[in-house]
Amino acid sequence: MKKVLAWILSFVLMFGCMGIYPQKGATASAEGDATEETQETSPAVEISAPSAILMEASTGTVLYEKDADTPRPPASVTKIMTMLLIFEALEHGDIGLQDEVTTSEYAASMGGSQVFLEPGEVQTVETLLKCISVASANDACVAMAEYICGNEEEFVRRMNERAKELGMENTNFVNCNGLDANGHVTSARDIALMSRELITKHPQIRDYCMIWMENITHTTAKGTSEFGLTNTNKLVRQYEYATGLKTGSTGEAKFCVSATAEKNGVELIAVIMAAENSKIRFQDAVTLLNYGFGKCQLYEDSEMPRLEEAEVKGGVRESVPLEYSGTFSYLDTSGANLNQIEKKVEMKEDISAPLKKGDAVGRIVYTLEETELGSVDIIAAEDVDKAGFTDYFKKAGDAWRL
Repeated sequence: MKKVLAWILSFVLMFGCMGIYPQKGATASAEGDATEETQETSPAVEISAPSAILMEASTGTVLYEKDADTPRPPASVTKIMTMLLIFEALEHGDIGLQDEVTTSEYAASMGGSQVFLEPGEVQTVETLLKCISVASANDACVAMAEYICGNEEEFVRRMNERAKELGMENTNFVNCNGLDANGHVTSARDIALMSRELITKHPQIRDYCMIWMENITHTTAKGTSEFGLTNTNKLVRQYEYATGLKTGSTGEAKFCVSATAEKNGVELIAVIMAAENSKIRFQDAVTLLNYGFGKCQLYEDSEMPRLEEAEVKGGVRESVPLEYSGTFSYLDTSGANLNQIEKKVEMKEDISAPLKKGDAVGRIVYTLEETELGSVDIIAAEDVDKAGFTDYFKKAGDAWRL
């Protein structure tokens, strides 16, 4: 009897191991895989708009995206590129803030959101910039386009040229203000790219897009009158970390926004496209921004090691001063202890002439728990020519006199 029971038990165990009976370990593993897959494919946050992206400004890191590359009408978010070109013209000295701009009949004819400029009316560049950034004025956009390029068509050509330079692959501008037009499209990712360029290269945009209300003065043949500007971006008043940037809405585009915000040194760009109404676009933007601020911490090295001069072999000079090619920043989304980041200067063993200013001769490397996070080049701060026969002869003479 004992032999029969032993045989039956062996039979059960053998077929159980072959899979006739479910194994507890295999079930647990399968559940673990399923959970892991859900975590990877499920979005971290839920938003209503069909197209969106969240980007960290200093590094360009994308923290969230949803259908971010589909070309869609952008409405007045177009004006981010218009303002970028205005600020670049100011930077290059092509125009000045106090330059006077005369409104053409064509500029005054723009519909949609406007400040009701009249043909022949004169406003300064700074006033028109306020009209664009605060009140989203279509007429002011065209007036500035004509002032910078002579006509809107040439300005739009420059807009598209600049878009290509920024890697905006799904963008085609037809006008400078965002009024619905056939073929006038961009994507959430492309909006983030041009927003990043504007806010990082021209931070003075905040001086304009953060204005809540301000009056401008119309002076025309009819006399003088005050006109009130009110910001179309309600986040300026409703979200404590808001820094800008631009809203837009038309029948085709629905409701869009590029919302920028900064907290604890982290600056984010949340782009929402084609939301069903204004309330939803702002809710979605805030949801993304809050998610990003909860996920991000930024490390920036404000105390890079002082660099000594480096020895140069075979040069007219025996050493060269050094400098860093830039600063280092690292965006963490894992909750790591950034106080444990280590940095180490690594120099080339053999630095020989000729050297050109800007040539890399080493680097400073940043690591966290033995993982390299990035580096910054150490470069020559001056040229060093290769020594010739007369240089060696002179050196020998100097040595002999000593």
